[in-house]
Amino acid sequence: MSQGTLLYAQSGGVTAVINATASAVITEARSKKIKVLAARNGILGALREELIDTSKESAASIAALAHTPGGAFGSCRYKLKSLDADRAKYERLLEVFKAHDVRWFLYNGGNDSADTALKVSQLAKEYGYPLTCVGVPKTIDNDLAVTDTCPGFGSAAKYTAISVREAALDVAAMAETSTRVFIYEAMGRHAGWLAAAAGLAGENAEDAPQIILLPERAYDEAKFLAKVKQVVAKVGFCVVVASEGIQTADGQFVADAGGATDSFGHTQLGGVASYLAGKVKAELGYKVHWTLPDYLQRSARHVASKTDWEQAQAVGKAAVQFALKGHNAVMPVIVRSSDAPYHWKIEAAPLSKIANHEKKMPAGFIRKDGFGITEKARRYLQPLIRGEAPLPYGRDGLPKYVTLKNVAVTKKLPAWEG
Repeated sequence: MSQGTLLYAQSGGVTAVINATASAVITEARSKKIKVLAARNGILGALREELIDTSKESAASIAALAHTPGGAFGSCRYKLKSLDADRAKYERLLEVFKAHDVRWFLYNGGNDSADTALKVSQLAKEYGYPLTCVGVPKTIDNDLAVTDTCPGFGSAAKYTAISVREAALDVAAMAETSTRVFIYEAMGRHAGWLAAAAGLAGENAEDAPQIILLPERAYDEAKFLAKVKQVVAKVGFCVVVASEGIQTADGQFVADAGGATDSFGHTQLGGVASYLAGKVKAELGYKVHWTLPDYLQRSARHVASKTDWEQAQAVGKAAVQFALKGHNAVMPVIVRSSDAPYHWKIEAAPLSKIANHEKKMPAGFIRKDGFGITEKARRYLQPLIRGEAPLPYGRDGLPKYVTLKNVAVTKKLPAWEG
C-alpha cells in the first residue's frame, strides 16, 4: 500500500462536467492504490479540516459522478491572498495536510485556484514538507492562459448555441405581430468566449444572433441601437447576445448589481439584458423579450458536449499521473494540434504561467464591426461543442444523477478560528 493521501478540492463556480474530472481523479488514484480525500466546500473545507473519505463510495457511485452536474463535494468562492498577507491560513493548510498525511494536493478551479496551488507549493517547499501541488483546469469562461480551452466551457458553449438557435426560431415565428427583439445574457466578466459561442447558432450574417456584444469591445449605445434598427428593418427581427461584462469606453460595467462585491473583489454583475431591453423599447419602440439563463448555462449536463466531457476526464486522470510523478506546481493543459480533424492532447504547464493571467478573445476572432465572430473564431469554437455525452434516464423521465455519502474523516486538529 502506498504511503500518503491525495487531497482533491473544487473551487469557484461549478460546471456541467467538473464532477467528471473528480470521477477521473478518484478512479485513477484508486488504480494506483492511493487514498483520496476531498475537501468539503473547497479550500474552506481544507482550512476547517472538513475532509471527506472518498474510499467510502462505491465504484458505481464514482463512475456515476462522470455524468452528474454540480460539485459533488461542495465548492466555494474564497480567495487566499499573498503568502505574507494570509500566511496564517497557508500554514493552517500545511498543518491539516501533515495531520492527514496529504502528499498530493489537486485544486480544481480557475485563475485564483491556480494561484493558490502555486503558493501552497511554495510554502511547503519553504517548510521542507514533501507536497506536490497540481492545479486542475475548470471554468465556463474559458479564460485560463496556456490551455487551448477549459473543461466546462464546451458544454456551456453548446447550451448557449442551442438555446439561442431555438429561441431565434420562436422569435422569427412571432415577429410579425409580437416580439421583434430578443436579448440573451451570457456569463463572462472580462472575456467574451461564452457570448461568442452563441455565434455558432447561425451560419451567415442574417442568421441569429445578428448582434453579439463582447467585453473586448467598448459598448457604444448609439451604434448598438442603430444596428438593432438596421437588422429589424432587413430581417424582421433581431436576436442579441450580450456578455454580462460589457463595459463603456470609460470602463464602467453596463450592468452593475448594486455595487456589491464577492470574496474575489469582483462586482456582482447581472442585468445587462434587462437594461438593453429597456433601452431598445424606449428608443426604438420594439416589443422586447430578454432572458438571463445564469446558472442554467453551467449546470446543463443534459446537453453537455462530448468533447468537453472527455477533456474534463482527461485532465483529471493526467493530474493524478503528474502528481504521482512529482511534477509540482503544474497544471494539465489541453493542447490543440489540428482544427479539422480536431486533435488534442494533454501536457503539463507551469502554474506560474497560468496563475492570475487572463485569456481574452483574440482580435482576429471578433468581426470588424464588433458585433459578431469571424470564421477563425468559428473554427476554434465549433469542435468544442461537438458530440453528445448521453445520460441514464429513469422511468420518471428525468436524468439519474448520484448523491455521494460524503463521509467525513475524524478531525485531528483544534478548530480553525479564521
